Amino acid sequence: MFCYSVGNEITSSIVRWHGKRQVEKFIQHLYHAAKQEDPDALVTYVNYPSTEYLRLPFLDILSFNVYLESQQAFEDYLSRLHNLSDDRPVLLSEIGLDSIRNSEDKQAITLEWQVRSVFKQGCCGVIVFAWTDEWYHGKHLVEDWKFGLTTRDRTPKPSLRAVRQAFQESPFPPSINWPRISVVVCSYNGASTIRDTLDGLQKLDYPDFETIVVDDGSTDSTAQIASEYPVQLVRTKNGGLSQARNTGIQAATGEIVAFIDDDAYPDIHWLKFLARSIIEGKYVGVGGPNLPSSNDGWKADAVANSPGNPNVVLLTDRVAEHIPGVNMMFRKDALNKIGGFDQVFKTAGDDVDLCWRLREAGGIIGFSPAAVVWHHRRNSIRKFWRQQVGYGRAEGLLERKWPEKYNSANQVSWQGRIYGKGLPQDLASFRGRVYQGVWGTAPFQSLYQPPPSHWSLTLSPEWYLVIGALAIGFILSLGWSVSSIFGLLILTSLALPVSQAWMNARQAKFPDRIPKGLWQALRLLVAVFALHLLQPLARLEGRLKGGLTPWRRHGTKTKIQLRASTLTMWRDQRESLEVTLEDLQRHLREANAVVIAGGDYDRWDLEVRGGLFGGGRLLAAVEEHAPGKQFLHFRVTPKYYLFAILLGTVSTLMSIIAGLSGAWIPSATWALMAILVATRALGDAGSAADMLRETVKRFGAS
Repeated sequence: MFCYSVGNEITSSIVRWHGKRQVEKFIQHLYHAAKQEDPDALVTYVNYPSTEYLRLPFLDILSFNVYLESQQAFEDYLSRLHNLSDDRPVLLSEIGLDSIRNSEDKQAITLEWQVRSVFKQGCCGVIVFAWTDEWYHGKHLVEDWKFGLTTRDRTPKPSLRAVRQAFQESPFPPSINWPRISVVVCSYNGASTIRDTLDGLQKLDYPDFETIVVDDGSTDSTAQIASEYPVQLVRTKNGGLSQARNTGIQAATGEIVAFIDDDAYPDIHWLKFLARSIIEGKYVGVGGPNLPSSNDGWKADAVANSPGNPNVVLLTDRVAEHIPGVNMMFRKDALNKIGGFDQVFKTAGDDVDLCWRLREAGGIIGFSPAAVVWHHRRNSIRKFWRQQVGYGRAEGLLERKWPEKYNSANQVSWQGRIYGKGLPQDLASFRGRVYQGVWGTAPFQSLYQPPPSHWSLTLSPEWYLVIGALAIGFILSLGWSVSSIFGLLILTSLALPVSQAWMNARQAKFPDRIPKGLWQALRLLVAVFALHLLQPLARLEGRLKGGLTPWRRHGTKTKIQLRASTLTMWRDQRESLEVTLEDLQRHLREANAVVIAGGDYDRWDLEVRGGLFGGGRLLAAVEEHAPGKQFLHFRVTPKYYLFAILLGTVSTLMSIIAGLSGAWIPSATWALMAILVATRALGDAGSAADMLRETVKRFGAS
């Protein structure tokens, strides 16, 4: 017995009638009933695209009936199912084609590529509907459909031979010309886990690959363990992760270089799934999932359900913006073209930087959901804290190199969507809208999550600074009636992340191997809840140590331009205003300025962020004159951000109210705060405006 299915295709109309949540609870009740009878069995429910929006994370396997006659659409939807599966296997429980409305030859061709596509995309299995054309709906013989691989008298149709051959040659047809791959494992004191990595690499099913272990100055037995295996061992002084990876690239003889961390181990088909994706997708790089390793202890299971783990960022179901360094592969010539990894990144952040540079160079990065590695999560709170502090430091390095990738709240502005377990969801994310179509008739009905809201700020590392600022305000207002207001604000600011951490912890899903019981369940729940609160605090420590502070200033030191100014210039050669603005933007970025281009509804063209409290904006216009001449206008304006205005206003009001109440020390303190805010706002906006002005002047304006 492979598994039990507790249901099949509850129709979208019935789900709408009873309600999404009620149907989910009903299926969960059936799941638990099956588990009570056979605890070790696999249990699933067979869904279909019209009720895709059902969220059933308790199932052991994600099973779907999918009938699509376009190979591209079929494979795209399989990729989507993998991204919805939450690390579970995907089973295609029904595929097929009617040979009445389509010929028997068309049925054979379609079923062959469908079976091949299922295994190409890494699904755990597929069921072809049906064996014979003789089938019944209830007690009634169905005569106007012929989905069988055989006729009613069991005579084989062409599709039977096609399906048999597709199964025999899956998951990889013999015609593929596999390229040579160099697998690089970089390690610094990884003796506790690298043996699992090397054992897994020895079991790989791939015809032509080499393994290169780069020992980055380890002081434990890493090199001794690696020498026991048929690998190329390169020993270097400790120079950091990026340097070690570049050393591996230099030693590689393959046209493709794959990277796996020393605390991960691969699936037997890992390289084949990555290589097939990079070849057929014409990508410069491909990554895959990193699933939590089993038997690492309950603390590791809690960490696996917490924020901060390495996750993929997808632009589409197949194209990635970022792939984690624990599981990635690149063409060697693409790596050499951009100079490999930036060696400023010693422990983390190198994979993010590399992906951004490859995409900036015009490359496309793919994602293969079947190219799985198992990754040991941190098995103690102390190790998890150190990891997150290191990630915070790396974010500081990334922001200095890529300031335009970060928003004013110090968060990376990803173009794509992050996928993975443990992702923190804000209050708005627990809602969602189901696209059902008119009268619920849409064939593909998906659950659409709202974009990140302002509630997400309470999950960020910097929220703890807000709590700290409110605590300072409370201390400054002690002995004054306003202190109760600050006390209430502090409680509210604490309640928001705590409540969201609790709701996120309740979404955690743990392996069935964990003993069930009230104590075990409570222990895991509390651990995940605590980690959701500790992770942003650890990131904050790393960010502050790495220079990623809210009060940092961008760009080089300049004069302060407090007033708006207009500059003009004649140009004897006609050029589009867009090209001029792009040149200005490039020059500003070379000066380490954070430059934002105006959007579709903005009445400005470029903005330079000076800091948390202000920036400068540029508006350009061009007059066309004959013959081929242009007269350009540039208006530079200091911009004071809303946060600075609100903080300055509140500080001023608090100073006035305290003074009227006779609380002179709080009044003076708040007045000093207002002066500091105003001074900093003038400095941020004025320096940014002056940077814009000086850059425009270098273009010849005056």
